[in-house]
Amino acid sequence: MKTIAILYQSKLPPIKDGVQKPMKLGGYSDSGADIAYELKTNGIQIVTPINNPNINTDLDWVFPDTKKGIQDALDKGANTFWLNTVLYKSHEIVNFFDRDIELIGQLPSQVDIYDDKYFTNEILRKNKIPIPKTTLIAIENLTNYSLNIDFPLVLKPLRGRGSQGVSLVRNQKELDNKLNEIFKNNEYGNMVYLEQYLSGQEITITVMPSGNYLIDNQEVLHKEPWCLPAVKRINHKNGIAPYNGLVAVTENSSVLGIDELSSRKTIDVCRQCEKAGELLNIKAPIRIDCRADENGNYFLFDLNMKPNMTGPSRPHRQNQDSLTLLASRKIGWNYIDLLKNMIRQSWKACF
Repeated sequence: MKTIAILYQSKLPPIKDGVQKPMKLGGYSDSGADIAYELKTNGIQIVTPINNPNINTDLDWVFPDTKKGIQDALDKGANTFWLNTVLYKSHEIVNFFDRDIELIGQLPSQVDIYDDKYFTNEILRKNKIPIPKTTLIAIENLTNYSLNIDFPLVLKPLRGRGSQGVSLVRNQKELDNKLNEIFKNNEYGNMVYLEQYLSGQEITITVMPSGNYLIDNQEVLHKEPWCLPAVKRINHKNGIAPYNGLVAVTENSSVLGIDELSSRKTIDVCRQCEKAGELLNIKAPIRIDCRADENGNYFLFDLNMKPNMTGPSRPHRQNQDSLTLLASRKIGWNYIDLLKNMIRQSWKACF
């Protein structure tokens, strides 16, 4: 029987190749507490740092992703760890792979590789998956770089998180100012990523890993990664979907209508997202943001190895559906159904 502990991010990940991935305030303890409370309410065995967690206190429900935090959870009887945190090759959980534990989430070494947006998009491009034009600018060539992309364009951290640090740049002066600002603050490291701006509709697609699922009370085997229904994003700010820590996704997102979901262009981009999931050998859901050009053809522009998993489990967070949960509702899953199906895909490290 599984006894689950939820991990949250307790510190910044290590700098990789001079690039720092930013940390969400609270380290995903909010969504971790949402998950833990929902599981407990539905009779699934969990362990928590304290015996009687307060429904309003996130940290009462989740363990820090440190050596001590993981050991504390093991001492309380955990045999399954929900990796609701930012992963990397040297993450502490790797030091526990020789234990008899199961994991819900991605393989840390894979995340370490694919969190690099430019590197991942080049893999997708080489495999004939449509990606916008891109280029890199390092602080070393700040005064001596060339662009292969027309304005307007999008500037992003190389190892970003959601839309944090992302901005639309309309001309050379704006680009120079933004580059000077972002490198001066040194919040995202010594390299940034520029991308062709696409003017069409934006959608978000959650790709689920292969495995056995329970859908409409029936066992369904997916031998390959598969997509939940696409979610449309609206009410962009300066061309960019707002960070969901500031604007709840329920206020600016909805599942596509049946006509759009069944359109050839939507079906095609879903197949491309499934191909991406297969290439990356995903073990848990990923979220891929896609945007159409002026002709309505979709491009994959942002692959997130750790989609947000907030949910309306606690009374004070009833507007906290994640993009993945919005999509899940379209196939008849509520929050606990989504979480239970993620648990079904738990895995053990192999040596």
